[in-house]
Amino acid sequence: MADSVTSDDQKFCLKEVLDTFRLCLSENKEVYLEHYVAGWRGLVRFLNTLGSVFGFISKDAVSKIQILVSLLKGEDGSHYSTIQSMVKYELENQLVDLTKSGAHPTSGCRTLLRLHRALRWLELFLDSLRTSTEDSKTSVLCAVAYNESLAKFHPWVVRKAAGMAFCLLPGRQDFFDIMNVGTPEQVVAMLGEAVPLISEVYQITEDLYAQHNILDLP
Repeated sequence: MADSVTSDDQKFCLKEVLDTFRLCLSENKEVYLEHYVAGWRGLVRFLNTLGSVFGFISKDAVSKIQILVSLLKGEDGSHYSTIQSMVKYELENQLVDLTKSGAHPTSGCRTLLRLHRALRWLELFLDSLRTSTEDSKTSVLCAVAYNESLAKFHPWVVRKAAGMAFCLLPGRQDFFDIMNVGTPEQVVAMLGEAVPLISEVYQITEDLYAQHNILDLP
């Protein structure tokens, strides 16, 4: 990957995330892993602009990104060009712990699954921001999105900490400013483009994992 793709020091811009997820899908709807990782780097920058509130998610995402980058750059990197090729390669070569933790804790399938689950939360949260009103509380929007997605994969203590963190979120307008797009109307319009792309990538991955019965990897 180019340095511009792997750097996390850049300022968040919603348009860059939109452009990256637009590049994720091939003509036959395979998901390019390199662009998926690049999209996630943009989302991590979004999380980091909010300070420590989402630290428990962004730190985990960064570690998962690093694992996938290592696989992409490794000697078997050609098998990791798309999520589909990765799943096929790892399953055919028994590189995935299917029922209990074992010799492959950093398999691409398991690593991406953790990002996949978090992507659903961000998709729901960004969509709720898109449809929100001026008096909407971002803490409530974020909590609802979290409870519908990531919460079921976290232990009670993490869910409790997340709930407390959401109460510290900035207001709706502050979120819109973070997007670096322009007016609220422009932010809403761009979210209207970005969320469906993220949703499509999520659903393709979800269907692929369901097809191979690997949605519950330990």
